[in-house]
Amino acid sequence: MAGVILVTGSGRGIGAATARLAARRGHAVFVNYAEREDRARAVVDEIRAGGGRAALGRADVSREDEVEAMFAALDSELGPLTGLVNNAGITGPATRSEDYDAATLRRILDVNVTGTMLCTQQALRRMSTRHGGKGGSIVNLSSVASTLGGAGQWTGYAAAKGAVNSLTIGLAKELAPEGIRVNALLPGLIDTEIHAAAGVGDRLAKLAPAVPAGRIGTAEECAEAILWLLSGEAAYLTGALIPIAGGR
Repeated sequence: MAGVILVTGSGRGIGAATARLAARRGHAVFVNYAEREDRARAVVDEIRAGGGRAALGRADVSREDEVEAMFAALDSELGPLTGLVNNAGITGPATRSEDYDAATLRRILDVNVTGTMLCTQQALRRMSTRHGGKGGSIVNLSSVASTLGGAGQWTGYAAAKGAVNSLTIGLAKELAPEGIRVNALLPGLIDTEIHAAAGVGDRLAKLAPAVPAGRIGTAEECAEAILWLLSGEAAYLTGALIPIAGGR
């Protein structure tokens, strides 16, 4: 059944692929971005050109006021929310653990953890039966780094995604009686810009041979898993941490 889906950080990568696929499946999609409006707008334009419904809104998910404004815009432009994809996230620079500074660590935690909670709060106030809603589904984007540790490059990011895993389990138990399912997808080596943005553009090529499946994954494959988790086909699944990492 088609609904209204908000995908944070959906101007590129997994978020953009998820927004496009959700629209093709008949959902109205709210495309969020924090930077590069041009890329997010291109996703919206593509959805509309294909006959779908989409709206665009800027918000830094770590800022409570901006998140509140984004959800207010969603209410007025698309209608009642049925699903949330907490995709917005940052790795920070690839570095050894002793080289992190406090400001970088705070930013990584703010976007990945605080952002997930702030958006979830707004979503549950709309979807929870406790608040008069009809239920819904939330998918959090974590990472296999949360279980592998990110040694030598992304320990801060791995720790933040470990917190997202714990948050997913707690929210799933808390919100299940209120009609909301909460699951997390844990991507492994996926062909997106996140590696180059962290200063390790050659990371995929170097690590691909260690993947049992023999290749890296795609953003579109992640989007398929996310849409399944949002759908009624996953109606009895909540609190799951699902790796999509080719066996890594």
